[in-house]
Amino acid sequence: MSTAKAGPQPGAYRALVLATLSFALCFSVWGLIAPLAPQFQQLYELSSTQISIVIATPVILGSLFRIPLGLLTDRFGGRLVFTALMLVVTVPTLFIGFLGGSFGGLLFWGFFLGLAGASFAVGVPFVSKWFPPHMQGLALGIYGMGNIGTALAAYSAPAIAAFYGWQWAFWVFIVPLIAMAAVFWFLGQDAPSRGPRPSVTAGMVLFKDEIMPWVLSLFYFLTFGGFVALGIYLPTLLVDLFGFTPTGAGLRAAGFVILATLSRPVGGWLADRIGGSSTLTIIFAVLPVMALIMGFQPGIVLFTVGALSSAVLLGLGNGAVFKLVAEYYPAKTGAVTGVVGAAGGLGGFFPPLVLGVVRDATGAYTIGFILLAVFAVGCLLVNMLYVRRHPSGTDDATEGRVR
Repeated sequence: MSTAKAGPQPGAYRALVLATLSFALCFSVWGLIAPLAPQFQQLYELSSTQISIVIATPVILGSLFRIPLGLLTDRFGGRLVFTALMLVVTVPTLFIGFLGGSFGGLLFWGFFLGLAGASFAVGVPFVSKWFPPHMQGLALGIYGMGNIGTALAAYSAPAIAAFYGWQWAFWVFIVPLIAMAAVFWFLGQDAPSRGPRPSVTAGMVLFKDEIMPWVLSLFYFLTFGGFVALGIYLPTLLVDLFGFTPTGAGLRAAGFVILATLSRPVGGWLADRIGGSSTLTIIFAVLPVMALIMGFQPGIVLFTVGALSSAVLLGLGNGAVFKLVAEYYPAKTGAVTGVVGAAGGLGGFFPPLVLGVVRDATGAYTIGFILLAVFAVGCLLVNMLYVRRHPSGTDDATEGRVR
């Protein structure tokens, strides 16, 4: 009897490329406000707390809207949902340039710009259904490389704003969004169905009856939340702590995002080989050390070591978490992705607020990084004491009934 493992379905790689490019474009739009934050703070005379709220606001809708988008993708397919999402996102991308020239305007249109960040919950179920289980970690890791869009925003937005005004940093993305929506609609295809699609509400039952989805949400709150929080707040940190120009800080933040993004498929591949829980054990053990290095502001060299090491760890963790999502819940990936992804987005919302408040209250960021270290230790304990005792290979786990 042949023991060869099945390969992906025909058309899988085209679906992966389309989803990754669309995700990268949406994430570019989602990440536009953060690299322009120092300019907004100066233009509109905002406090550290106020600019932290502006930075974090797009994360709110980008987080919470992942839940309905994941459910809708399970029900209607990624082709329809991804296309519609990109078209809708053009609206706040256009109007923030006309009506966003104030603290209130940035909050209002930045909130709706957060829709672009919800795109992640569409691509995970769209991609995972094309690939067999032993390839899902790597495939979803490659899809997750769409995070590179944040680096594109960090690199391009300050430069465009310097030459043409900050409004054009948003407007240049309108035509690409419309074009990519058309490409996705005409070239994209949902994976052949292996049974009836679940109703929009069926997936939510998991979160009522089971513990594992909440555990995975906790892990993604840290790994993706940490990536988003550091990625979007790093320009402000570098300007404040080390006196970089906004453009220079944006370039360095782009480097952080690129490194984390390139690490993501490696995390998925590693999880395919040694298991997602084992991969996360290593990450959660080392991350607190890096957080403390950054927190005590030892100078630009050691801060850079801590930041870039954290980028690698968080990227590896992102890939490992979604290997576990697809492994535990193959039939309801969209539903679980929506809530887990929302948790990750919320993980990116709170740290910038905490850092801004801590900076205003104490004059330093140290306490914020100490809290990051403590949270990582907590995730390490949960992983070792719970997840490793409920492997997905058990009959219950395979059916998605880990309680």
